[in-house]
Amino acid sequence: MKWTFVIQQKMKAALLLGCIMVLVLVSVLLSRSNIEGIDKSFSSLYADRLIPTTDIVYLTESLYQKRLLMEKQFMAREENSWENVSSQLHAHNQRIDSLVGEFKKTYLVKNELVSLRAFQSRHSEYARMEQKIVSLGKAGNPSAGLALHANQGNVLFQKTMTRLRELTQIQSSVGKELLRKSHRDVLQFVFLSTIQIVMVIVIGLMVLGLIRSSKMIHSKSEPFHLN
Repeated sequence: MKWTFVIQQKMKAALLLGCIMVLVLVSVLLSRSNIEGIDKSFSSLYADRLIPTTDIVYLTESLYQKRLLMEKQFMAREENSWENVSSQLHAHNQRIDSLVGEFKKTYLVKNELVSLRAFQSRHSEYARMEQKIVSLGKAGNPSAGLALHANQGNVLFQKTMTRLRELTQIQSSVGKELLRKSHRDVLQFVFLSTIQIVMVIVIGLMVLGLIRSSKMIHSKSEPFHLN
């Protein structure tokens, strides 16, 4: 009867240990998933948020440099330097196109993609207006170019900058959401790690209990064997 009882207890212990091991395995897999999620979030923060934000700074710089270049030209009033202005504008536009190309390579949410396309459209319109101003300057009519720069040019410039501000706001919003997701993953990882520790302690206590029970049964059975 004692051995039957021992076998029954061992079967129950084995079943319980098996369940605990399954739970430990599941928690380990979930922990690994959380770690991968945290890694992806931080990688995305760098590659898809920090780098593009830097690109936005460079885009803003190029737009203001073009604006300043035009204003200096109108102040200088040198007709023979319009060719140099055209060359510098072309260099800035190439840089802007290159930065937009790099921006497109990153992960873009829907609103971000819409704002980026709108920025490209506004900038293309602004660049065409700049060429009109240069053409007027080369033709010896800088006053008409100045009027175009001050009126239509100012409106288009503000619209272009508005799109960049939209991109900056979206970058900030998505970045905050990634941080919140990372915090949730960290909390889940801590919770699962705590469960794993508790399970290991429970397994250890069960093993100690089985060892102790085996010793007690062995000591009770020993006089019978001696007889």
